Amino acid sequence: MDWVRHHRRAAMLVGLTLLLPLYFYLSTLFGVIGLGLEYRSEKNRLEPRLARLEGLLAKESELTEQSGAASEALRSQVYADGQDPSALAAALQADVRQIFAEAGLSVSNSQVMPVRQGELFDQVAVKLTVSGSLPALDAALIGVAAHKPRLLVESIDAFPARTSSRNSGEEQQSLTAVIQLMVLRALP
Repeated sequence: MDWVRHHRRAAMLVGLTLLLPLYFYLSTLFGVIGLGLEYRSEKNRLEPRLARLEGLLAKESELTEQSGAASEALRSQVYADGQDPSALAAALQADVRQIFAEAGLSVSNSQVMPVRQGELFDQVAVKLTVSGSLPALDAALIGVAAHKPRLLVESIDAFPARTSSRNSGEEQQSLTAVIQLMVLRALP
């Protein structure tokens, strides 16, 4: 102990010389432990992802088959991407007028609405003003539901109007309806 008191500077240098390797050893040890813990947490984070991927690979053929079936179902519900929107709108207008006329409604006005572009589909719409009886409107809506590719009813406003029959003098229920129908056209 006397030596340490008399040679303070030398004792400090010897102490630092002994502490430096200890510091580097502990620093390296804790760094390796930290890397091990980080590796373990990364492994725990990746294991569920790998299990999901293995599950997807095991079901790949089934998923491919289901995807094909979904694509086929989608093709039956929307118009193909190769059709011109204005030609599609004109054909849609003619089809819809025919559906309503066959149901016994008179179409007083039909108008092609502007094409609305979406992310996956274009929306092609037709607006109609029809008049006739309620059973005829019901039959027309059944015809709309049966149309392929799928026709969607965007809006329907019906206004009742009483008219008297000339032959029997009875009042007959009739209505005027403004209907907006829409179809989807797939985008390429």
